[in-house]
Amino acid sequence: MFSAPVFKVQSNDNLKPMVFLDFEKPLESLFEQLEKIKQVGEEGDLDVSPMIEELENKINAKRKEIYDNLTPWQKVQLSRHPERPYTLYYIEQICQKFIELHGDRCFGDDKAIVSGMADIDGQTIMLIGQQKGTNTKMRQYRNFGMANPEGYRKALRLMKLAERFGFPVVTLIDTPGAFPGIEAEERGQAEAIARNLFEMAKLEVPIVCIVIGEGASGGAIGIGLGDRVYMLENTWYSVISPESCSSILWRSWDFKEQAAEALKLTANDMLSFGLIDGIIKEPLGGAHSAPEEMAAILKDYIKKALAELDKMSPDELIEARINKYSSMGVYDTIPMPVEATEEGSEV
Repeated sequence: MFSAPVFKVQSNDNLKPMVFLDFEKPLESLFEQLEKIKQVGEEGDLDVSPMIEELENKINAKRKEIYDNLTPWQKVQLSRHPERPYTLYYIEQICQKFIELHGDRCFGDDKAIVSGMADIDGQTIMLIGQQKGTNTKMRQYRNFGMANPEGYRKALRLMKLAERFGFPVVTLIDTPGAFPGIEAEERGQAEAIARNLFEMAKLEVPIVCIVIGEGASGGAIGIGLGDRVYMLENTWYSVISPESCSSILWRSWDFKEQAAEALKLTANDMLSFGLIDGIIKEPLGGAHSAPEEMAAILKDYIKKALAELDKMSPDELIEARINKYSSMGVYDTIPMPVEATEEGSEV
């Protein structure tokens, strides 16, 4: 899926390693040329700035061409990029203070969900997010961002705590789904997610939910019911992943690209269906290409949404939230056929 991260990409005047996805292959040779020119300039003490500028312009033009024409499957790949910022990165960048709170007070502490009280420019919020892990060891520790029931119960406990003190709730969604293991089912996975939806619908404080990566199935919706729901530009939100859909319909993962197209899972699709409230634009090249810039954009959206919702009373929040979700979906009314009954009347 990924090529070896052997080149470097320039972002905000800082060089950092970059992993190239399959559809970014046209960029790979350009970055190779850029690296060679820089090495020649350094070793020969030559002024190669005109050549560097020319190549950087070519890279930006090619990037724009690629990213303006992404397919749904390519956006799924971007949402899973190994260098994409996760919840803990955003917490570090946008919060002045963060006190992590642990445990559901019933079973244990789920490491797939990071949660706690945070300070954003003087405003206290309850921040809850799914964390995948940045390397193999941490991915195992975080269970690849797949929460168990205790994770959703921890999230609910902290939402109720936020309600008690009048703090708004912000959730960051990034999961391939709730953990599907037998032990999770034994501890009531479905009930835990359903309970969260029930309680979030009537929570008396503002809720802002943002899909920052993958938004898969009940694992995402378990912390995803809110007054404002946003998606980053290159993320997806669906009841099932393209691979799983492909394996069910075609008995093979080989049709995942067709499945991604059919599922209508992109941010643009979700907005057109009225299932989200807005799309957060990512820097050119994706969130991973300029994570600090992405964090700043995300922070602005959170502050703006909270400022709007802060003007509403608890009753207004709940009423608007229920009306919002009640109006979702499209259906047709099919007239029942006229049939004669035994008494001769019509049904």
